[in-house]
Amino acid sequence: MSARKPQLALRLEAATPDRDVPWGAGSSIVYLGATLTLTLDTAHRMPTLIGKELHLPLPPAATPRQMRDAAESWLRDEALRIFQKSALSEGLDVTPTRQKSALAGRRPARVVLAFGKRGDWAKHDGDVLRCHWRLIEQPPAIIEQVLGRALAAMRPEPVCGDLFALA
Repeated sequence: MSARKPQLALRLEAATPDRDVPWGAGSSIVYLGATLTLTLDTAHRMPTLIGKELHLPLPPAATPRQMRDAAESWLRDEALRIFQKSALSEGLDVTPTRQKSALAGRRPARVVLAFGKRGDWAKHDGDVLRCHWRLIEQPPAIIEQVLGRALAAMRPEPVCGDLFALA
């Protein structure tokens, strides 16, 4: 077996940053412009938001990876819920995409989450509105502005008269 080149050895021996280090009990995430504290709580079966705390249904010995996965899964579910449905009943200022689509002269856009590292917060692709899931970290006013711009960029559907209407 041949000896390793010195440049390759430096790259292999370099300490790779651990992305899971900041995840632990008491760490925080951003949700709708506010900071939530993560709490491990086996009393709940689903992640539950109580005040400014997100209670994750994990045991006290949960790994940072488990915490990150549970918190990000909850954020993604919330993002899809808020982007799709009316959030007005819960006191949020986000206008539902159904209303925004109607104002733009279109039928309601189907909302899907995007996970890319680069790209727009929201963009349209035909009748589909692709929203980056991390948009949920922004305040409601920013979310509404981003969704409004993306829906406004969609072309309105052509208006056709009734061919069989009596003149």
